[in-house]
Amino acid sequence: MALRIPPPPRSLGRALSVAALAWFAVALTGLATMTPASAQTDFFRFEQRPTSKAKPAARPSSQGDKQMMVQATEVQYDHVNERVSAVGNVQIYYDGSTIEADKVTYNQRTKRLRAEGNVRLTEPGGNITYGEILELNDDYRDGFVDSLRVETPDQTRFAAARADRSDGRYSVLQSGVYTACEPCKTDPRKPPLWQVKGARIIHDEQEKMIHFEQGSFELLGMPIAYFPYFSTPDPTVKRKSGWLMPVFSTSSKLGFVAEAPYFWALAPNYDLTLTPSVSTKQGPFIQGEFRHRLMNGAYAIRAAGIRQFDKDEFVHTNGQPTPGYRDWRGSIESNGQFGLNQRWVWGWDALLISDKTFYQDYRVQTFTNDVRNPFRNTNMERVSQLYLVGRGNRAFFDARTIYYYGFSEFDQQKQLPIIHPVIDYTYVVGQPVLGGELSFRFNLTSLSRDTASFDPINKTAEDSNFCGPTTADPAVKNTNNCLLRGAPGNYSRYSAEATWRKTFTDPFGQVLTPFFSLRADVAQVNIENEPGVANFIDTSDTTRFRGMPVAGLEYRYPLINIQPWGTTTIEPIAQIIARPNEPSIGKLPNEDAQSFVFDDGNLFRVDKFAGWDRVEGGGRVNYGIQATTQFNHGGYVNVLFGQSYQLFGANSFAAGDATNTGLNSGLDTRKSDYVARFAYQPDRIFTFTTRYRFDEKNFDMRRFELEGRANFDRLSLQALYGIYDKQPELGFLARREGILGGVSYKVSENWAMLAAARYDIDADKFDQTRFGVGYIDDCLILALNYITSYTYSGNPTKDHRLMLQLSLRTLGTTSGSSGVPGIGGL
Repeated sequence: MALRIPPPPRSLGRALSVAALAWFAVALTGLATMTPASAQTDFFRFEQRPTSKAKPAARPSSQGDKQMMVQATEVQYDHVNERVSAVGNVQIYYDGSTIEADKVTYNQRTKRLRAEGNVRLTEPGGNITYGEILELNDDYRDGFVDSLRVETPDQTRFAAARADRSDGRYSVLQSGVYTACEPCKTDPRKPPLWQVKGARIIHDEQEKMIHFEQGSFELLGMPIAYFPYFSTPDPTVKRKSGWLMPVFSTSSKLGFVAEAPYFWALAPNYDLTLTPSVSTKQGPFIQGEFRHRLMNGAYAIRAAGIRQFDKDEFVHTNGQPTPGYRDWRGSIESNGQFGLNQRWVWGWDALLISDKTFYQDYRVQTFTNDVRNPFRNTNMERVSQLYLVGRGNRAFFDARTIYYYGFSEFDQQKQLPIIHPVIDYTYVVGQPVLGGELSFRFNLTSLSRDTASFDPINKTAEDSNFCGPTTADPAVKNTNNCLLRGAPGNYSRYSAEATWRKTFTDPFGQVLTPFFSLRADVAQVNIENEPGVANFIDTSDTTRFRGMPVAGLEYRYPLINIQPWGTTTIEPIAQIIARPNEPSIGKLPNEDAQSFVFDDGNLFRVDKFAGWDRVEGGGRVNYGIQATTQFNHGGYVNVLFGQSYQLFGANSFAAGDATNTGLNSGLDTRKSDYVARFAYQPDRIFTFTTRYRFDEKNFDMRRFELEGRANFDRLSLQALYGIYDKQPELGFLARREGILGGVSYKVSENWAMLAAARYDIDADKFDQTRFGVGYIDDCLILALNYITSYTYSGNPTKDHRLMLQLSLRTLGTTSGSSGVPGIGGL
């Protein structure tokens, strides 16, 4: 005869999976009508094993329909009570599922199956259910398990004194416990790192929700929170609507703040998160974020707003209101990026905000918060932009329009430029041209600014506010007092450059690289004649052309010495460059080339200016020597020393523009300052790099940086020490000296500590610090950080903040932060 065993039902959830036993009952029903001799059929096999030696279970073979195999030490028949039992090391296999127990009994009258003693149910999906007694009716809907334990493939675990199943969807765990942590390897009886207990844990398999009643949360074996009710999606759910972890914080202006985010999974590809919060001083505050992913990209919209209860909190100590002194405050922002094809993408960042200190005062989470750099305050600057980017094997294109926001109280929005577009394109020809490489670069920049931006460069100008926007006397705003950082009006420039170079190596190993370039610029300049602007730049409406042909030769002669302990390469380097003087110095605004530092990194650059608004002119020779030793056992030493010399023509770095770029740089004399680098890495642990700039006349130190890193097994150290000479033409009237350092230590496999600080040696104070300790493993992240930095909202002071983060796998993340009162500057 053949018993037709029905296929197993779908898994009924990971919290409690008892229905998987039901189809085993049908097999035992067939045993009730058999004799032991007929207990083996072509459809399933029953093996009666002697108690002295248990026979290993064999896997069934498939013959048409899926087969079941039942193994036990003995089988018992009770024809009077219509029961059949498999007793002793019972193992039942069917379609990848396995049940193991000391005894399995099926009652034909009650249609109930009962497994007793060391019950273990393993499902095809990986769920493992343990219990002492498991009972289930044959319609798969009702049953119970005593002393339940469930382990799922994603390493979540449930336990309960008893579990009951009803209505085919509800599993109720009495005195239940849930955790996503593994048991302690050395002492499994110890409580896990965290667990959630409930007088009742209810798993609704239809809604895929787990409800905890009269629950408590335990961390490291200690109860730290109690709640009458709590619910969470079951571990099979990746996205589900519901409340997220709350967030708590305190600050002097807001008081105590409590946030309760709610997440709506509106569809598989879009969702909405609303975060209502309330503060004791300012009242209700609402934030929301909508995210939408499409076939070729994604976008998000975020908004926040509040009607403040007490705007007087945002007033300076001198009685002057801050930008936050208003009733209504808020922001709307959006970002997105979409792919046009494999090479092209376009996107945007957009922002509307009520005032410049809103993000700082309310610590709104924005799209650009940088969690990797604790010293970077992304709420001090933002942009709105629209961009198009394309990448090829030998080409790159970037076009964008930009609107800058300054969020310091000292920022004047009208002084910041609006970039109509800025377009960059580079292309390298794929085939050799005259045996060398030919490349092209293009740039288009168009911008406007409403009001001039001046910076003072001496103490008198700073104290007297000569360079401020309210100073109307044009005579006091001049190159002796101020720098014109940004000119008012409109400025558009188009630049194109072609470069050719080819490298030759002669039989003696000398490397010669001739290069030629031709650059052309055309600019339309319309500068507004505000007070003092004419002292720095021509305020007429003009069109200017600029061309720069360059011819040069680079020479290198690497000399290699091989020894048993390593290889040393000594390489003299020289460049000779011929070109005319830089045209129109100071006639064009300098917007993108204001940042300039002469060091080892740009000694051999043909044009040492960083941007397009300035172009280096005049004949010049750059020369130096580099030596590198590679040790066979690992490690290296690298030394570079060099100088630059103005051969003929006007020195571009000695002719200051409206921003004095190039002055006090070490390149503003015919013979430049000496620059040097010394780098040493003895092994994989230590790395040291020093950079120098020495005065070309007396060899005085003008600039020095020492950077060191050490990475041990558990300890990592890094430090940067710098000394920078005064640069009065740029507004740095005194020498600057400081050190930035950081250390992290892995206390154990899971615990780590870190500290970082920036110390201003001249001012004899720490201006930024961070200390933190954290624990991380597969189920828990716990971190505590203390951070100090400066805030520029209200009265510019040092901000002390204590931050706590708790992240529980499968449940979510919560955090809290608090201003630390009563702590002075370190």
